[in-house]
Amino acid sequence: MDTFHSILSPLYTMVSWIIVQFHKLYSIPFGEASGWAWGLSIMSLVIVIRICLIPLFVKQIKSTRNMQALQPRMKAIQERYKSDKQRQSEEMMKLYKETGTNPLSSCLPILAQSPFFIALYQVLNKVANGDQVGVLNQSLVNSMSKAHIFGAPIASSFMDGANEVAQLDASLTNVRVVTVVMIVMMSASQFFTQRQLMTKNVDLTVKTPFMQQQKMLMYVFPVMFAVFGINFPVGVLVYWLTTNVWTLGQQMYVIKRNPTPGSLAFQQRQEKLRAQGKITEDPAEVEAKRAVEEARAHRSQPKRQSKSQRTTGGGQQTAKKTSPGAPTAADGGGQHKPQQAHGKKKPQSAKSKK
Repeated sequence: MDTFHSILSPLYTMVSWIIVQFHKLYSIPFGEASGWAWGLSIMSLVIVIRICLIPLFVKQIKSTRNMQALQPRMKAIQERYKSDKQRQSEEMMKLYKETGTNPLSSCLPILAQSPFFIALYQVLNKVANGDQVGVLNQSLVNSMSKAHIFGAPIASSFMDGANEVAQLDASLTNVRVVTVVMIVMMSASQFFTQRQLMTKNVDLTVKTPFMQQQKMLMYVFPVMFAVFGINFPVGVLVYWLTTNVWTLGQQMYVIKRNPTPGSLAFQQRQEKLRAQGKITEDPAEVEAKRAVEEARAHRSQPKRQSKSQRTTGGGQQTAKKTSPGAPTAADGGGQHKPQQAHGKKKPQSAKSKK
């Protein structure tokens, strides 16, 4: 455990330093011992971390889209090699390598936040025990540990006993009510974030196991937050609630501006742009589609005819092309041609007799 703390010691210093700097700023309007000053400092810590993680978030979005695009091919590999798991894994890795897709990229923001989350958790635990940590001296530790947010000390948690809460000048009822409300809000924000992704930014034309996994996570993550949240200090709940709200808003912005093709959000955006008279398609593609539609509208497919029908049809077309004054078969004109033909054959027969 000492080795673990020694490894995270630089993070303790970084996290505590950021909190102290923001506390100095918020102490001007709220006062040094105010819970709002310390609570807003923790929220500002979240904002700083999330701004730094924006590049990872963009990479996560791209990776998620790549995974969605690869789902049909992945499903085909699973069906083809369902009896050979080793070959199936090899083909999957080959597919990832060819397309430059990393399945773990979608977890990068959470993994990158984990060290800061653990560091803040340990800092608040030390503050609750009255121990100095990082750049928090004893005076700041005492001020932070007794600072209240809606009647609950920042360093208290749902599982604290009455004596521990009393030492922080608070009541157990206030602490449990505040922590339960924050845990519910934290779980709800996580649920709506995942639900927004599933209902609006997933290609609805492709049904794959990936969608089922995402749907399962939509229910699993909130339950995990609720179970582990009862052990989190109020300050950590403030941190996690803030980061969930940030994720929800950031995801909403991305879905609105750049939705996944084929998703409900993409269809809604296309309809909105069409209503505004904006052309989102490539003009060359639009012209090609128009040309194809016109060709289909004017094209007439000839019916298949037998040989006798084609011969009869040819004779009728020839008759139609003759002039109105020309003799026809009805007025004796039809017998004229056989007579000429018979007259031509007579000299030939005469020669043959000779």
